[in-house]
Amino acid sequence: MTTWNLEGMQTHLFICNGSSCMKKEAEEITQAIRDEIQLQALDKKIHTTRTRCNGRCKDACVVIAYPQGNWYRVPTTEHARALVQDLHHESLHHEHVFMLREGTLQRTAQTTAIKGIEKVKEG
Repeated sequence: MTTWNLEGMQTHLFICNGSSCMKKEAEEITQAIRDEIQLQALDKKIHTTRTRCNGRCKDACVVIAYPQGNWYRVPTTEHARALVQDLHHESLHHEHVFMLREGTLQRTAQTTAIKGIEKVKEG
């Protein structure tokens, strides 16, 4: 099993590879992100991890960037490549699902219509 040296890493991308995202090209999006990281020589700055379901299936494919704490809807490989380029230039114009603000994940205008179900049941 590999143990990467992550010193100097600036962003960790969690790429959803759950079943809903896989139906919406998550494999191709994952490969496009990794390819663009390599093309931009960002291997020492951006690390990627495939995840299972992140619970935002209607926003498929979901990519989460940490430590920024932002969740992105990445519907195509073109969006995937642009996300990497924008992370490198810090000029994000992507479809945020949630943004971390003042320590709290806040829904964006895009997700207002898709509230989702509560994780904690009342009573």
